[in-house]
Amino acid sequence: MASTVTTEPSKDEPAPSRPGYGQLLRTRGAWTFLLPGFAARQPFAMLTISIVLLVQHTTGSYGVAGAAAAATGVSMAVFAPYSGRLADRHGQRAVLIPGVLLHTVSGLTLTALALGDAPLWALFAAAVPTGASVPQVGPMVRARWGVKLQGSPLMSTAAAFESVTDELTFVLGPLLATALCTTVDPAAGLVTEAALTLVGGLLFAAQRRTQPTVAAAGHARVEHASALGIPGVRVLIVTFLGIGSVFGGMQVSLAAFTESIGEPGLNGVLYGTFAAGNMISGVICGAIAWKTAPRRRLLIGYAALALAASGLWTAHSVLLLAGLGLLVGMCIAPALITGYTLVDGLVPAGARTEAFTWLTGAVALGQAAAVTVAGQLEDRFWGGAGFLVPMGGTVLALAVLLALRSRLVPPPRGTTVARGVGHRVPVTVD
Repeated sequence: MASTVTTEPSKDEPAPSRPGYGQLLRTRGAWTFLLPGFAARQPFAMLTISIVLLVQHTTGSYGVAGAAAAATGVSMAVFAPYSGRLADRHGQRAVLIPGVLLHTVSGLTLTALALGDAPLWALFAAAVPTGASVPQVGPMVRARWGVKLQGSPLMSTAAAFESVTDELTFVLGPLLATALCTTVDPAAGLVTEAALTLVGGLLFAAQRRTQPTVAAAGHARVEHASALGIPGVRVLIVTFLGIGSVFGGMQVSLAAFTESIGEPGLNGVLYGTFAAGNMISGVICGAIAWKTAPRRRLLIGYAALALAASGLWTAHSVLLLAGLGLLVGMCIAPALITGYTLVDGLVPAGARTEAFTWLTGAVALGQAAAVTVAGQLEDRFWGGAGFLVPMGGTVLALAVLLALRSRLVPPPRGTTVARGVGHRVPVTVD
């Protein structure tokens, strides 16, 4: 039987009776990676909408624009977990620096090709490396919190804080990209995205003291080959695919809706309202001392998300669409936060960067598929048909989540999973 010992509070932060955002942000060294990490995360929220707006401007087709954006999203989803595993094995800095440089060059190349009316295959050729090299800063920040707060009750607060930060980028990113593309130049969104990636990514990579140690990651790799081998992670991947379908479907459909009413500038406002709802509920979730188990919270929250997303296609006015978008956004944050929180119990520490990138990649893949399908629906059918995509994606994912919910139960503290086989390993428990 595993022994039981008493752990001491982390020396990086005090141990109050009730964890909260204030205490989390007083964690020693946190701001050294939070500030550059925030700048480096903006491109993730700007990239898809910048490509859609630029390519639609140069080709006149949302279908082509969606396909180009989807190529970027799919390549990011495919390569993100590999990037996470390399970061666990060789260190975040070793992965970030070449990735940031490649992404900047690829993004600028894609911009030049789009402005030069290049054929679709050429846009795809540039979109693939652009997506594959998107820096996985969000998962890397979450992994750094895991090092700082190991064994601390602040971990769930950190998960909520990171979700809020993600959603703040999804408020600011689309607004900034839309404003740049519609008031400055159609290419300004992608150019700014590349610049932020370069500056923010290099500054984040320079913070060596807070990154997880390579030695710890190497030890964990012996015990656990891949986060994908854990059944609960695979269920969460499907869940996050559904969340990605909401992001992608909303981006294309809102752009098409605002153009159809002659107010393209409202696109960023409506999408920002959707993301603001996500951010607000994320703040509230992080401030609550939850007594309900994370798995139950995920099931309830996801059911609410599927129900809210199912009403989007019925909205035919700006105000109604803004209200429904706000509601959908408020349902997303609880699902995201709880999913990331479940990773802590399901995945060994040395594989968490990879696990987080699987989830991030799932959102990107769901978004890419949704952008493609929604773009085709908007081109071929009635205005607003693209809003059927968030409904379909979340309902299908909810069905999988309900059927496989038993796989989200964390293994006992003294057990880890490697290639589907249980092994007893020495661990420290509370």
